[in-house]
Amino acid sequence: MMETNLTEETINFESALKLVDAAVFRKTQRHLKNIEVVVLKGALLGQKYDKIADNCGYAPEYIKHDVGPKLWQLLSLSLGEKVGKNNLMAVLTQRTFAEANIGVNAEENPENPSKATSISTNSNQTAELEAPVGLIPLESSLYIERHGVESRCYEEISRAGALIRIKAPSQMGKTSLMVRILAHAKQQHQINTVALSLQRAERCIFSDLDKFLRWFCTSITRKLHLPYRIEDYWSDTFGSKSNCTAYFEDCLLPNINGALVLALDDIDEVFLHPEIADDFFTLLRSWYEEAAYGDSGNPLWQNLRLIIVHSTEVYIPLDINKSPFNVGLAIELQPFTPEQIINLQTRYGLSLSENELSELIQLVTGHPYLIQQALYHLASQTLTFTQLIKTAPTDAGIYYHHLHRHLGNLQEHPQLAAAYTEVIKSPIPVELEQFCAFKLHSMGLVKLHGNQVISSCELYRQYFQERVEL
Repeated sequence: MMETNLTEETINFESALKLVDAAVFRKTQRHLKNIEVVVLKGALLGQKYDKIADNCGYAPEYIKHDVGPKLWQLLSLSLGEKVGKNNLMAVLTQRTFAEANIGVNAEENPENPSKATSISTNSNQTAELEAPVGLIPLESSLYIERHGVESRCYEEISRAGALIRIKAPSQMGKTSLMVRILAHAKQQHQINTVALSLQRAERCIFSDLDKFLRWFCTSITRKLHLPYRIEDYWSDTFGSKSNCTAYFEDCLLPNINGALVLALDDIDEVFLHPEIADDFFTLLRSWYEEAAYGDSGNPLWQNLRLIIVHSTEVYIPLDINKSPFNVGLAIELQPFTPEQIINLQTRYGLSLSENELSELIQLVTGHPYLIQQALYHLASQTLTFTQLIKTAPTDAGIYYHHLHRHLGNLQEHPQLAAAYTEVIKSPIPVELEQFCAFKLHSMGLVKLHGNQVISSCELYRQYFQERVEL
């Protein structure tokens, strides 16, 4: 009888995510990564790895042979039984209804936004809440467009030789925008797309330009499902940049049947390695110029379009004539405006008063991730507005894990901790050493005002002022 009920009634994604994330956290003391959430959702929807990869902009091989197997191994360990793609729904459904039958309340820490619930929207339709876990899915109704930014990017990426630079601090929506540009290019213009996160490269890869460019070419080849021919195009006679350029010109661009959009996420990682940064960025600039102006006489370069995503200002010295950071379309994402926040709260089915909206904006200054978290918890009725505001800058609030992650990063880097302590102690903007200012800005902890900085929001100032020694 139990099996019959389970086949007739299954759990929704938010319930599954809550159950799985809680189990993983209990076992490993970490939450699911964004890419793991994407694979979990796709598996529950019955999607094949190719479809999951297509939805999130990753190579199918990476999802199928890396993320997927590791996720099932992690879930098997955390849930105490064998879990795979085929039996995932059955296992999670049985777990959920078993807990319900014995009255188990699996309520999580408020910072874990995985509670499933439904709300009534202003249009009297019922919409399932989506947990704000990072990248906003393409089909999500909770993605807020940025006053023409998307349309400008869509128009630009359709141009031969385009270069789009997206800059914003951490968790401001850069990758969500990047994914939408790639999806538009693929769907509307049938353009090949590759998204490559520089955080994927191991630290040792950045120690040597030749090693880095080999990794770079290999990673792109894998995502394009092309044969590996690195050794055929890598010659000791020529330099690494020439080898890499020849590989693109002779092996990649001729074999993709059309244009290629190459999106480089987390390119800040290269800033930390001056031994390769100048050469790599000079290489990207030369490709842009080849694509835009065709100086080499090879028209294939016009098929290459670049998206560069980074969190901070470029603080390494680069020749302005050789830098990719002063050409193309520059997009700098800003905090949500009050109008955008009102739009978003409506999508969550909320109707905050003018004073409540003002108080929330004063606390988090329109930071997209922090706003999403607040509205999610208010809509799911896990706490009242008064409770949210009162506990937000404490370890009992919904931002506990977010704030602790920043605290841990500061404790690991005493130079940054000392600089940020100076910022939050001062009632006026302060001038910091450039590296510290830009690094704190990339983390989202400060706002830049010329050569000076201030704490980016009241939430951070209050929380870290209580921990001024860090």
